[in-house]
Amino acid sequence: MMVIFLHSTIPFMKNNFFLACLLLISTLAESQTFVSTNIPLVVIETNGQAIPEGNKISARMKIIYNDPDINTLTDSGNVYTGNIGIEIRGRYSASLPQKPYGIETRDASGNNLSVPLLGMPAENDWILLANYNDKSFVRNALAFRMFRDCGNYAPRTALCEVFVNGNYQGIYVLTEKIKVDKNRLNIKKLSTADNAGDNVTGGYVFSVDYYESSDSWKGSFPPVGYPDNDVYFVYNFPKPLEITAAQKTYIKDFVYKFEQVLYGSNYKDPVTGYRAYINVTSFIDYFIVNEIARNVDGYKKSCFYYKNRNSVNGLLNAGPVWDFDWAWKNIPECYFGVTNGSGWAYKVLQCNVWPTPTGWMPRLMADPQFVSELKKRYSALRLTTLSNEYLLHYIDSVNVTIAEAQVRHFKKWTILGQNVGAPESDYIPPTFAGETNKFKTWITTRILWLDAQLLVPVTAVDVEVKPVCRLFPNPASDILTIDAGIRIESVDVYNYAGILVQSESGIDKAHFQVDVSDLKPGIYIVKMNLPEGRTVSQKLIIQ
Repeated sequence: MMVIFLHSTIPFMKNNFFLACLLLISTLAESQTFVSTNIPLVVIETNGQAIPEGNKISARMKIIYNDPDINTLTDSGNVYTGNIGIEIRGRYSASLPQKPYGIETRDASGNNLSVPLLGMPAENDWILLANYNDKSFVRNALAFRMFRDCGNYAPRTALCEVFVNGNYQGIYVLTEKIKVDKNRLNIKKLSTADNAGDNVTGGYVFSVDYYESSDSWKGSFPPVGYPDNDVYFVYNFPKPLEITAAQKTYIKDFVYKFEQVLYGSNYKDPVTGYRAYINVTSFIDYFIVNEIARNVDGYKKSCFYYKNRNSVNGLLNAGPVWDFDWAWKNIPECYFGVTNGSGWAYKVLQCNVWPTPTGWMPRLMADPQFVSELKKRYSALRLTTLSNEYLLHYIDSVNVTIAEAQVRHFKKWTILGQNVGAPESDYIPPTFAGETNKFKTWITTRILWLDAQLLVPVTAVDVEVKPVCRLFPNPASDILTIDAGIRIESVDVYNYAGILVQSESGIDKAHFQVDVSDLKPGIYIVKMNLPEGRTVSQKLIIQ
């Protein structure tokens, strides 16, 4: 587990000696009860400032991770030591005692500084997701991993323990913020000069979410059967204050044309219907992950879509997935309090919720061909990366990792056995082991119901879900990180002449690093050897 420590800035507090002494006493009191952790440690120091909502203040942070050794508060920040901007983020989650934070890594001048953190590629925008509303510590990370395992981008994560101004804050999930970037959502980045031709066609990220008139536009088509419900789309990238008038016009017109076809009489046409506008597989994968978690927020808020340039692939994609702390639960609202695993999350429109979800998924589910493809995809994934064994093993692996840290977390936040956060309609276990077993039972029950709705016989071709393995940085010069959705047994590196130049065996991990500093500059092929004789190969550039 990772602990992030924001180190003291007492040397900069000469004009407030009393405050400095109080901070030191607080830090010493916390450190007397905290000895060490086996996960990353994050330490944040704000120089006496309160952390506000929605407006970052300057602070300092260090991240410690001495894998496989333990991490202590007195260790140096070997992952990161430096300046940050920090704010409280979120809406409902910000109202809970354990606060979630938005973090921006910065240089000495206060400018954005892209850095790699805990095996995640370099960037400057990060989020510390709180776990007050998730006693299992896996709800978000598991959903993100499921979407990545399907071959899509979703934020990478790392569990950590966090101190803020000397006060222990518990276990957090350090995660990537969704944004357009070559190492995140890798689509073309629009500038204010991209206002015509192919350039104006992408890339865009927008969402169905909480909105204001200044950051959104009103859709032209209410959901079928709900004529009085207005749907609003929020500009994410470009940001509301950066998107140009021409870009607003383009993306609004694109969504209008798509909805006009989707709600038209010939929307099922394989050439001129909705398939001319969307990446169907992305919508299917998005549906599968959100339905397994029965995540209604995946349709009414935190519901992202993106579009690349037409010259690349101008179809509309669903995702990345986000925000699962209210998911994987039986909540006594509308029909989601049932405990038998039943109920479609995509039908949340029936519950008169706000913000209003689009009617896109209900309309797609009215197309027999879409449903047929969905069932095949679901059935194939259930035999591979979405099998019970795979999902339950992930939960067990997290439990082993945080076995010691969860004790400290629940000592800080005494919420075991209490119905806090998102209200639940069933039994609240008084122990962490009970929470884990409840979560595993919930998943098993939910999947059993989904299997009855979606499972169909599949062929060998259908079952062959190609694992996604990502290399970063690429180009590389010294340390190469390999992030896979499946366990990798060994790695072979070949030069472009087909000669084996490096081999790594006995890996047996899905996320690991390889030293490639001995390779000469050039182009290489990295062959990753998977279980059951399968392989995945990718090009690597050494500079």
